[in-house]
Amino acid sequence: MGYSERYEAALILAAREHRAQNRKGTDIPYITHLVHVSLILARYGFSEPVVIAGLLHDVVEDQGYPLALVEAEFGAEVAEMVAALSEQKRDDAGQRRPWLERKVEGLEKLRRASAGAVAVKAADTLHNARSLVADLRSEGAGVWERFNAGPSSSLWYYQSVARIVRERLGDHPLAIELEEAVAALACLMES
Repeated sequence: MGYSERYEAALILAAREHRAQNRKGTDIPYITHLVHVSLILARYGFSEPVVIAGLLHDVVEDQGYPLALVEAEFGAEVAEMVAALSEQKRDDAGQRRPWLERKVEGLEKLRRASAGAVAVKAADTLHNARSLVADLRSEGAGVWERFNAGPSSSLWYYQSVARIVRERLGDHPLAIELEEAVAALACLMES
């Protein structure tokens, strides 16, 4: 059957809004991450709104796209998931908020988020963890220079997300796959 017009519209929006963005420290277009997240969700049979939220989960946070437009174009369910997963990177004075503060706040939001938002965060973290493992294997520890947090803080965050996903989604195969990816990351970092 292919994909719907709504999915196509979300893909076009994500591609347009993230056009100038690459994955941290690489020449890889950021849209590849968003497509991977949506594909993971589709592979596990999540509903179209969840798959679309996978494409759009960073459009508000990273690009400043108005959440009201996400809702107008893709519905309240998609907007709710995007809102639940969007960090406030700057304080009211426009200063960048500390990494740890943002991550702790995000974990608290994740604990209260809808199951769909939790699934999107699981797919997002799964793709990020797998990408990090591949980069560490090919490039070594210098990869950490790309990130705002060091290895131990990053691992803590990935493990925290995996724990919340497991609590919220139980034995869903996505939760298990995320746990396995984070465990592989931890093993690689210990060696």
